[in-house]
Amino acid sequence: MKGTVLYAPRDVRFEDRPDPRIEKPTDAIIRISATCVCGSDLWPYRGIQTLKQPVTMGHEYCGVVEEVGAAVKGVKRGQFVIGSFCVADNTCPNCRAGYQSGCLNLEFVNKAQAPFLRVPFADGMLVSTPDLPPDDMLPSLLAISDVLGTGWFAADAANVRPGSTVVVVGDGAVGLLGVLSAKLMGAERIIAMSRHEKRQKLAREFGATDIVTERGEEGVARIKEMTGGVGADSVLECVGSQESMAQAIHSTRPGGSIGYVGVPHGVALDGQRLFFAVVRLHGGPAPVRRYLPELIKLVWDGKINPGKVFDLVLPLDQVAEGYRAMDERRAIKTLLRP
Repeated sequence: MKGTVLYAPRDVRFEDRPDPRIEKPTDAIIRISATCVCGSDLWPYRGIQTLKQPVTMGHEYCGVVEEVGAAVKGVKRGQFVIGSFCVADNTCPNCRAGYQSGCLNLEFVNKAQAPFLRVPFADGMLVSTPDLPPDDMLPSLLAISDVLGTGWFAADAANVRPGSTVVVVGDGAVGLLGVLSAKLMGAERIIAMSRHEKRQKLAREFGATDIVTERGEEGVARIKEMTGGVGADSVLECVGSQESMAQAIHSTRPGGSIGYVGVPHGVALDGQRLFFAVVRLHGGPAPVRRYLPELIKLVWDGKINPGKVFDLVLPLDQVAEGYRAMDERRAIKTLLRP
């Protein structure tokens, strides 16, 4: 088969790769129905995250089970399934506590931008839909595997509660679906920080009540002004830069909570400033597996349509253009169809 390989900054190739096969009795092979480019893929694509050698790409996926190992009992051939980007057995103490992204056997999916994918720990990783989904539902089901699950974790980690005031830092797919998650969790006021009209519009559609265009200290000052000098109850940090983290911390009221899910690059925390901010800070790679059944039901029942974050759809063999479009902010998120 062919799959996506990143050789160097802005050098994406779709080339011959070995066909995946069952390697352990707990594996499954799925035929990818839809995959995509993630905002976190842009870190190595832009050269911010250094590559020592060419790497396979892709960690968001949904599709149909083609083959299962002898020990797999929870899913079967022909079922449509969704999994997380974190490989987890879902049986270790951390998994049982709901933190599959901290599994004692943790690995990360990195070959999903391809027609087929081997999924380890299939019983722990994969959750099936009630039936084969209609084609127009694929974008929303795909979103669950990372960006919706991650946005949901950001809101959960930030302790979003009914009636609360929430700030979302970042207007990529995760930030936009963080807005949607906060709305579903009952937030009364959701302030999306965005400078892009198209993303602002989608943020409002997902539930944002206010838009703030300022960044950094000006952004913090604007949030404080809008909240009577207090700050937000919950802040979702969905970028991973020094500026975004500082903005999140200083936009949160004393006693409030920050859910940070942007992969940190160059982030250093000032211990004394954090100490006197009196805020809770919780985040990391999202334990998407914990939320899969609930989020699949919300999509399947037509309660939400997170697939709206995909504003560019391309054949998988045009994956390089998908990266370019997101890098140049011509697209929020690129969906790829084999």
